[in-house]
Amino acid sequence: MKKIGIVLLIIIILPIGFLIFNEIGKLSETEKVLEETYNNQLQTILFSVNQYSDDILNSWANKVNELNEDDQLLKNFINENLAIKSIFLLNDEKIESAKFIFDEKLISSSDSIKSVVKSILVSNKDLISRLAEYQKAGYRKLEPLQVNNVSDLAVVVFSKQNDNKVYTITGFVINPQEFVRKILLPRLQQISQENFIILVRDNENRFIVSSNNTNYSGQVEFEKQMWLIPHYKIGIVLTGETIQDLIRNRATNNMILIAILLLVLIAAVIFVYRAVKKELELAQLKADFVSNVSHELRTPLALISMFAETLELDRVKNDEKKKEYYSIISQEANRLGRIVNSILNFAKMEAGKRKFNFESINLNDVVENIYQTYSYHLQNKGFKFEKQLTENLPEVNADAEAISEAIINLIDNAVKYSADLKEVTLKTISTGNGVIVEVTDKGIGISPEDQKKVFDKFFRVSSGLIHNVKGTGIGLSLVKQIIEAHKGTIELVSEPGKGSTFRIILPIDLNN
Repeated sequence: MKKIGIVLLIIIILPIGFLIFNEIGKLSETEKVLEETYNNQLQTILFSVNQYSDDILNSWANKVNELNEDDQLLKNFINENLAIKSIFLLNDEKIESAKFIFDEKLISSSDSIKSVVKSILVSNKDLISRLAEYQKAGYRKLEPLQVNNVSDLAVVVFSKQNDNKVYTITGFVINPQEFVRKILLPRLQQISQENFIILVRDNENRFIVSSNNTNYSGQVEFEKQMWLIPHYKIGIVLTGETIQDLIRNRATNNMILIAILLLVLIAAVIFVYRAVKKELELAQLKADFVSNVSHELRTPLALISMFAETLELDRVKNDEKKKEYYSIISQEANRLGRIVNSILNFAKMEAGKRKFNFESINLNDVVENIYQTYSYHLQNKGFKFEKQLTENLPEVNADAEAISEAIINLIDNAVKYSADLKEVTLKTISTGNGVIVEVTDKGIGISPEDQKKVFDKFFRVSSGLIHNVKGTGIGLSLVKQIIEAHKGTIELVSEPGKGSTFRIILPIDLNN
C-alpha cells in the first residue's frame, strides 16, 4: 500500500507539473512526437510508391509467364510496354546461351544491349544461382540486379514457376527513365496532389522527374532507394507549411490539453486497480517460480548426493556401474549449472547489467555447433533431430553465445513439451533484410490464449504436459529479452496438438 500511495501521489503530481510545463510553452517532447509521426507518414508514402512499382513488375512477370515463351507474343508485349527494351530467357545459370527478345525499333542496338546485360548477369551470378534454386523449389522470386556505370537501363529478373519449360529464369531490360515518366509519374501525381512534391533522382542526384513536372534541385526532406531500380531514388519535398510551422500553430491550441489532463486523475483510479491486480498476479507467479526452482534444484542435487554417497561408501564394485554413476553425476551437475546460469542471466537482464559481445557472425555456424552438440543427446532420447540450413546466409551483428543460449532454450522447450511425436527441426532462412532461425516441434502445441503470455516472465501454460514437466518459467522470457537486445523479434506459430514453431528474426549486419 505504501508503494500504491507513492504511485497515486506521482499520478496526481505529474498532471499538475505537466500543466505548469504546458503553460510556459515547453512542448519539446510533444513536438518531437508530432514530428516523428509526420515523418513516419512520409516514409509510408515512399514505401507505397516502391510497392506500386513492384506491383507493376509483378503484373508484367505474370503476363510473360502466360505467353509461354512464344517469341512473337513476347515481341507484341514489348511493343505494348514502351518502358521495356528487351525480355531475355535463361536456362538456370547458362548466361552465354541467354535468349533475347527485342522491340523491332531496337534491333540495331541489340548486340550492345546483349553485351551489357550479359556482363551485368555475370556480376550478379550468385543472385542468379539463388533464383535458379527458387525455381526448382516451385515458386517465383523477383529481384533487381545491381548495374554499375550503366544509367540508361535497369535489369530485373525473376524465377518462373516450375513448369518444366526450357527456360527457368526470365528478365526484363528496362529503360528506367521511360518507366518512371510513363508508368510511375501518374501515380506520383495522384499521391502528392498539392501537399508535397515527389521526385525521382539518380544516385548522382541528377533530376529525373517530379510529380509537378518541374525541375527541382533544392533540398529533399526524405529519400529512399527504389527497390527495382537501385540507381534511382524517390524523394519528398514539403510544400506550404513545414513541420515546424505546424508545431508552432499547434502550440496555440494547447490549452485544450488542460481538459484532457483532468481525465488523467480519473484514469489514475483505473490504473491503480490494474496495478494492484497485476502486482498480486506477479506475486503469485513469483511464488510459483520459487517453488519450481526449488524442485528443479532439488532433483539434481538429490541424485548427485545419492550417487556420490554410494561411490564414497564403495558399495559399487563393478567398473561399468561406477562409470554409469559418474556419468549421471556429471549430467546432473551440468543440468544444475544450466539452471543456475539461466537464473543468473535472467537476473542480469532484468537489472540491465548483462553485457553482449557483438560481432559479425553467421547463424549457420551457430546452429551447426548447437546441432553437433545436441544431436547425440536428443537421438538417445528418441528424438528425430534435423537441421535445414540456407546457403550463403548473410551475417548478423550479434553475440554468438547469447544467441546460442536463446536457441538452446527453444530446443529444451521443444523437447519438454513433445509427447508421442518426437521431432525437432532447426532451420535458417534469409529474408533479404533479415535472417531467421526457426525451431519447430511436433509437440502438444500452445493455445491461442497462452500464446499471448508465453514470453512473460514466470508464466507457464496451464494445460497439456505442464503437470509432468518442470520448469522455472523464465526460459522464453529470457529468449525474448536476448533477441530484443539484438534489435530482433521473436514470433510464435502454434496449434494445440500439432506442435509449435518459434521464429527468431535478426537484422542483417549492413556493415559487413
